[in-house]
Amino acid sequence: MGTMTTERRKFTPEERLSILQEGEREGQASTIRKYHIAPSLYARWKRKYLQEGIYGLKDKHKKIDPELRELELENERLKRIIAKQALEIEVKTELLKKTPIGQKKR
Repeated sequence: MGTMTTERRKFTPEERLSILQEGEREGQASTIRKYHIAPSLYARWKRKYLQEGIYGLKDKHKKIDPELRELELENERLKRIIAKQALEIEVKTELLKKTPIGQKKR
């Protein structure tokens, strides 16, 4: 595997823990080479694991599906439309209550 790849590898929290444990057993340098990860990344995982346990190795930000986000935006837009229509109906109803039938304003 001598060539560098531009594709980033995603490691699950369990894989990260396994790599850290292997690094303790086999040696940090050889483990870093084996998994093609930067020493700074290994150090960050180790620091987070020591501070927060397995939870520290989990991704802090959730990935939002673009389709889901689009649906959420559309949902918000539709809710605004419904709220606007409900307000219009309420105003018209109040106006009808105040204006007696058969009497027109001039």
